[in-house]
Amino acid sequence: MSNLQLIIKREFIARIRNKTFVIMTFLSPLIGIGMMGLVGWLATMSNDDIKQIAFYDETGLFISDLYDTSEIDYIDYSSFNLEEAKDSVVSKKLYGLLYIPKKQSNRDLAASIQFYADESPSLPILNGIERIISNKLTKQNYKTKGLDLSTIEDSRAQVNIQIENFSGEKTSKMSNYIKMGFGAAMGYFLMMFIIIYGNMVMRSVIEEKTNRIIEIIISSVKPMQLMMGKILGTSFAGILQFFIWLFLGGVLLVITNSVFGISPQPVGVDTSMVLQEGNQQEIQLILQDISKLPLLMIVFSFFIYFIGGYFLYSSIYAAIGAAVDSETDSQQFMMPIILILMLGVYVGFFAVIENPHGTVSTVFSMIPLTSPIVMLMRIPFGVPWWQISISIILLVINIIFMVWLAGKIYRIGILMYGKKPSYKELFKWLKY
Repeated sequence: MSNLQLIIKREFIARIRNKTFVIMTFLSPLIGIGMMGLVGWLATMSNDDIKQIAFYDETGLFISDLYDTSEIDYIDYSSFNLEEAKDSVVSKKLYGLLYIPKKQSNRDLAASIQFYADESPSLPILNGIERIISNKLTKQNYKTKGLDLSTIEDSRAQVNIQIENFSGEKTSKMSNYIKMGFGAAMGYFLMMFIIIYGNMVMRSVIEEKTNRIIEIIISSVKPMQLMMGKILGTSFAGILQFFIWLFLGGVLLVITNSVFGISPQPVGVDTSMVLQEGNQQEIQLILQDISKLPLLMIVFSFFIYFIGGYFLYSSIYAAIGAAVDSETDSQQFMMPIILILMLGVYVGFFAVIENPHGTVSTVFSMIPLTSPIVMLMRIPFGVPWWQISISIILLVINIIFMVWLAGKIYRIGILMYGKKPSYKELFKWLKY
């Protein structure tokens, strides 16, 4: 067995035998499922909280329109005066008071309506109230101008644009959201994997450097072999942990569903009724959109960019670990890495989603430091082979170059003690 294989094996075994690693491997799925359940429970509690809203309508126009819903109970305070209504709402701790004053024109009325509340009211609730009042005033304006409401409603055209590509394949309007979801999930997962396991590589180097174990190891192996062994060993441990998470998460979801009767469908929704309401075709189109995604390209690209991005950044993390004596000293070098990764995510969420084939999206999907994240977020939208090929070639070249640079820093840094390196010092090491 070669020295590199021995280092990989040693690093892998050291990782998986670590108590924290073992505990988090089995505890993380439980925490994840628990958080999902907690969020669902809190959402249910929030939905069950019926808001009591008093309204003081001086016009008398909206009393019949402000009726109770599943979220709001309206209480008519129109028999009070305004100050009495305010005092009553405060004393009874109601959600708020809607005040509709009497004005000469509907235009003045629309600009004079007020909502009194101690706390900032929910935007969906305000939007709902505004919609009710707006519809009522619009109908009043129609009547004032002698317009027939039924004729206007019959004349209203409902436009529903159907999406179809030039090859004749139809897609739903949810297609872009599906692609966005796939891309965002892959890009965000890669960023988190790089940060978590890159830090693990760095801590491993710092720990062995602090314990002076590395002085013994370096006498038998080359620094480059040691660095690559740590990167590979940690990556194998991370991949094993990830697959265990997937397995345990799936098992826990099945158990939760069977024991507590929790289903992915919303509570109280009858699927057959939904389908009968005209959504069957839309659901079928969504499923077709998922099947029409370039799944083979997505899987292939994820594999390539996952490995490439991890190797690229892990070599940097290893070099940082070799250059410093403690994790505290590493913070000045960590910030640029985090900022670059966040830049890739922000470009993905704002530029790629807005225009996946635009100049900004294309350029950042070619830059090696951001391409693993940005290109993964672009691929579900369809990217030409030549762009992916160029991006991968540039990434591979940059990995080789970055590993070479990191190796030079690693070779010198692992035997340096008691000195806090600066960026100037690191550049000096590259010349040796």
